Amino acid sequence: MSIYTMNRIILFFTLLLLMLGDVLGQDPQLTQYYASPLYTNPAMAGAARKIRFTLNARDQYTALNNNYRTAVVGLDTYLPKIKSGLGVVSMYDIAGDGNLTTTSISAIYSYNLEINREWAFNAAIQGGILQRRYDFSKFVFRDMIDPTRGPILPTAEAKGLEQIAVPNFGFGGLIYSSRVFFGAAIHNLLEPNMSFYTPDADNEALKLPRKYTAHGGLNIYLNKSRYEENRVILSPNILFMQQRNFYQMNLGLYIKQKALTIGGWYRQTSTNGDAAIFMIGFKLPAIRIGYSYDAIISSAKTATIGSHEISLGFEIKPKNKSGARYNKKLICPAL
Repeated sequence: MSIYTMNRIILFFTLLLLMLGDVLGQDPQLTQYYASPLYTNPAMAGAARKIRFTLNARDQYTALNNNYRTAVVGLDTYLPKIKSGLGVVSMYDIAGDGNLTTTSISAIYSYNLEINREWAFNAAIQGGILQRRYDFSKFVFRDMIDPTRGPILPTAEAKGLEQIAVPNFGFGGLIYSSRVFFGAAIHNLLEPNMSFYTPDADNEALKLPRKYTAHGGLNIYLNKSRYEENRVILSPNILFMQQRNFYQMNLGLYIKQKALTIGGWYRQTSTNGDAAIFMIGFKLPAIRIGYSYDAIISSAKTATIGSHEISLGFEIKPKNKSGARYNKKLICPAL
């Protein structure tokens, strides 16, 4: 068998694995989901009633040399005159040694309806572009390997960067008061075909599955104070996500007092109990900083070390020149 034929066989199985990765892979998920509100649910756009910037950086399974890394950036604001929120959220994910990367950017519009003095409802739509690509220059083929010096030779394979970009849409809803909140969202609404080589095939296995998200919780005030910053708040909460046959549930709580937030969660997946999660955060006048660690409790703990995640948030309260008012008793969930 010639080297050229062997390279073609290797190439075939490499592409097959990449396409199977599309079938079996799920959207990247964050541990600090409320620290990235627009990524969790587009209906949270504008809910803070401020100009808000968020950044989450996740390093998953750090014991592996080619582990997963994800970054999510969000920016949103509220327009009180038209009771609307506007937002932009972008995600970048690296799977393995950079051979497969996913990038998305989307815009969000949400409308705020104050049901009464205690309750409000947000509804949102989201639309943008999702891009996935892999780089042949990072693959090692048989004809590149020198017996004594390793992979230093040029290859007969001429392919470089392969990519696909598709439109992607979603929507969400959020109902909340000062003590209770519940939200739901659907992402990948049209289930776009993510195959690199058969983009027109009507094959369910080649589509990016819809992601269904439901989340909610309580704000329990452990002391009485007229000033919000002096309140001690215990917040049990739950997050449930499903994509095709895979589901994930985070169940836990966090407690907030002045500048300090600490929390813990248990994560269950469709196949096993996955991780115990610990989080600590600090809130300055306009800045939020959070760190979380996922301690693996499944059988994967023998081969991996847990995941680290850092979140940053900046908030600016704009001057309300329009004269529009909103109910200050409403407190949207925030980490």
